[in-house]
Amino acid sequence: MRFVPTLATIDGVKISAVIIAFNEEENIAKAVESVSWADEVVVVDSESTDRTRDIAEGLGARVLIRKWTGFSDQKQFAVDQAANDWIFSLDADERVSPELKDEILRLDLEQADGFRIPRLSFYMGRAIRHSGWYPDRQLRFFNRTKGRWKKVHIHESVEMKSGTRLSQLENDIHHFSVNNASHHHRMIGERYAPLAAEQMFENGKRTSSFKIAIAGPAAFFRAYFLKLGFMDGLPGFSIASFAAHHAFLKHLLLWEKQTRKNRPN
Repeated sequence: MRFVPTLATIDGVKISAVIIAFNEEENIAKAVESVSWADEVVVVDSESTDRTRDIAEGLGARVLIRKWTGFSDQKQFAVDQAANDWIFSLDADERVSPELKDEILRLDLEQADGFRIPRLSFYMGRAIRHSGWYPDRQLRFFNRTKGRWKKVHIHESVEMKSGTRLSQLENDIHHFSVNNASHHHRMIGERYAPLAAEQMFENGKRTSSFKIAIAGPAAFFRAYFLKLGFMDGLPGFSIASFAAHHAFLKHLLLWEKQTRKNRPN
């Protein structure tokens, strides 16, 4: 069934929904369908080798193919290609909940230049409301003339101009980022820890044997106890354990970077 985007005009203002994707044939349909209320849906595909492009186009999205250049740069490119100034930015593994859709379409866009939205992640078949994962507010609905994606390697975010007005929405983006334990492990080892180490290194941060040793236990304690991860049951314990692994690995990778820099030729 082909989804035809409907006009999401709010007081005469049209909205563009933008999504970045790479090999997301399992997710892209639900992501596009969840923003089918927008005036247009733009998908920037990073040369996928699966059916991502065909599925998105079949649902009425405008698909642009672009070589991967990093999260922030790819998302800003998507924003720049949109036809409208009001942007709703979504990842391919996210969905706009029906309640959030209704809230957006009732908004008075004169009240703010951007809106922060809570993001509810689902992990091991459970909605995670603790562990430091919720409400995880994201600035995803904004006027592009007032802000842009900040150039960082990881944990990218929209940076608004000085003096802009921000507001918060009540309903959630739903997030389905982790398929299983093996996927979680690969994400940390292949993406998040290396990118975090690179960002730390560029920001002038350095580590030590002591920091490497305590990074993991400290991250586990923070996620499981301080962030109430124990209230999320076994998923909370798993999240805390992977947080410990991520913290240890990013510090170890940072140590490798700084020792290579200081090593004589």
